[in-house]
Amino acid sequence: MTAHPTAERPPLLRRTVQDDWIDYNGHLSEAYYVLVFGFATDALMDGAGLDAAYRDRTGHSLYTVEAHVRYLAEVPRGAELAVRTTVLGVGAKKVRFVHEMYVGDASGDPVATEEIFALHVHQGEGRVAPLPGEARERLAGLAGPAPEWAGRGIREV
Repeated sequence: MTAHPTAERPPLLRRTVQDDWIDYNGHLSEAYYVLVFGFATDALMDGAGLDAAYRDRTGHSLYTVEAHVRYLAEVPRGAELAVRTTVLGVGAKKVRFVHEMYVGDASGDPVATEEIFALHVHQGEGRVAPLPGEARERLAGLAGPAPEWAGRGIREV
């Protein structure tokens, strides 16, 4: 797994589809899309300074409280995945962001997307707590425009 978070561009995570991630239909199982998106969330947290050392030192972490995944195309065994993350908004205690998963490089149409709403939580007290100013600034530095699909729910057929 490789992640390259910088203030100039959103984190880009790369991961290879493993054989045991393939389902009975011969492509990436839905749980593993979410696993890869979870790795991308970890990379975002690391880039914002909310890494393991921060969590150990402060007892605070980001908790996903809502997520919406769209499965747009089948992903074959052995595919090289790239996940691009864009922050849509940062508040005192919350952050909203999207992940876009691609096969190959991070261009063309995504094979899956995930929109996440997360809260900054004091783990010992089980309550929402303010994000550190530096983390808010780093996250805001990764902000970009919302894709057209963000904020939309499931539609009836």
